[in-house]
Amino acid sequence: MRSLFDIQRFKLFAWVGLGIVCMCTIQEWHMVHKGIVTAFLDCVWLSIWLTLVNYILYEYSIPRLRWRKFYIGILLLFAYLFLLTEGFHLWAQLGYLLHMNTDYIELPGKRHHLSDEADFSIPSTIMFGIASVIYHNVRLRQTTQQLRIEKQAAELGYLKSQTNPHFLFNTLNNIYSLARDKSDLAPESIMRLSKILRYMLYEAGGPYVAIEQELRIISDYISLEQLRYDETLTVNFNYDVEDMKQALPPLLLIPLVENAFKHGVSETRHRPFVDIHLSLVKRQLSFLVRNSTEETPGNGNVKENIGLSNLRRQLELLYTDYKMDVKQRSSEFSATLKIDLASHV
Repeated sequence: MRSLFDIQRFKLFAWVGLGIVCMCTIQEWHMVHKGIVTAFLDCVWLSIWLTLVNYILYEYSIPRLRWRKFYIGILLLFAYLFLLTEGFHLWAQLGYLLHMNTDYIELPGKRHHLSDEADFSIPSTIMFGIASVIYHNVRLRQTTQQLRIEKQAAELGYLKSQTNPHFLFNTLNNIYSLARDKSDLAPESIMRLSKILRYMLYEAGGPYVAIEQELRIISDYISLEQLRYDETLTVNFNYDVEDMKQALPPLLLIPLVENAFKHGVSETRHRPFVDIHLSLVKRQLSFLVRNSTEETPGNGNVKENIGLSNLRRQLELLYTDYKMDVKQRSSEFSATLKIDLASHV
């Protein structure tokens, strides 16, 4: 529920009141031929009343109207008509007594009509109403936009909270396999995992990292995976990056690399391979990951796992111009990601 007085909303009405003062002063000066100071003081005094009455009308009374209490609305209508006519006239008389106003004063022997005040107060009320509607519409749009941003940030955080543990779980499984086989490579794999963990905990917490950091973590992950395989695995990782300081959301590319090993190489019996190429020129990122798979019949349709599904949703939240394609051939899987980094939301 709104409080009776809010400094930000009152500033709006004060600015509208100032605009009415300026228009009124010019009119009184040119058409009524008052002195500029007298015209200004008259308009300031009258606008004070109109500003206060309209502020209460639009910021307190109207927002609290309910259809179930229709009769209260009728009473308020008459009350504000009184305030904008008779009340306005009484305010003008008070100003006359204080030597602050010379307008709307009953002259001796002349009958006064409240329509004189209405001719000035009602158009002013319409101006206040239009300004109030525009202001609240803009504020509503800003609030809606802010809520949308917060919702997207919360969803993005949730997706990352799903992806990172999923990534770590798969990596720990690899180390477990080495430890179970009592491999001498287990200590080295733990060391490489610690580097990945350090990156995830201390460097990947912000919204962006430099592309060189992302390339380093991809290299560390590839090295960690290679410890599980013999010389039959062929890995080719190359990149062409114009600016190594180019910003990129952290761990955005790793799901495609992880997918190549977990759902490709690990299930390939003959000549397993992973081919990774990254290009980043003029903020246009192209990332291609190809990997071997067992021969599978089908029409090339791919059922995406949680890693790829989460990545696709993250891209929807982060960028407006991107394209991600995955293809399954008889013995090869490929994922192509293209992003215009300038299209970040």
